[in-house]
Amino acid sequence: METQGFVLLHHFPIVGWLELVVSGSGVRSITFMSEPAKQRRSGRHPVMEQLLEELDRYFRGTLKEFAVALDPASGTPFQRRVWEELSRIPYGETRSYRDVAIGVGKPAAVRAVGMANHHNPIPIVVPCHRVIRADGSLGGYGSGIGIKKALLELEGVRL
Repeated sequence: METQGFVLLHHFPIVGWLELVVSGSGVRSITFMSEPAKQRRSGRHPVMEQLLEELDRYFRGTLKEFAVALDPASGTPFQRRVWEELSRIPYGETRSYRDVAIGVGKPAAVRAVGMANHHNPIPIVVPCHRVIRADGSLGGYGSGIGIKKALLELEGVRL
């Protein structure tokens, strides 16, 4: 079971259903889902319990920084550097794709940063929603621009 991880489908305010996958080492993935036919749980696990508790606190507005360990299920070395840089964006703030590219030492890699954002396997916890276009517009978001906007508003970002 360790290779696939522990799985839970859970409903959260603002974003709806999420499929949460953890390993013994940390969070592997968070996937936005349409309403599932039935809730699924593959057993209790301390990482899953911590993730659930932190997500609940985040959506209540009482958690500003996630502490749960991460164990991304995928990612090239460049993508992982981008995701680490995203994790440094403070709650309630945004950065442009160019800012992130500069942060990883590749100022010309703006499009590659956008693709790394798109392939982020742990959204919300690794806050790709905090990355916007240089002109201040929201840009894209894999689960829909409405969810990106709602997450930023939850954090108090003025749009």
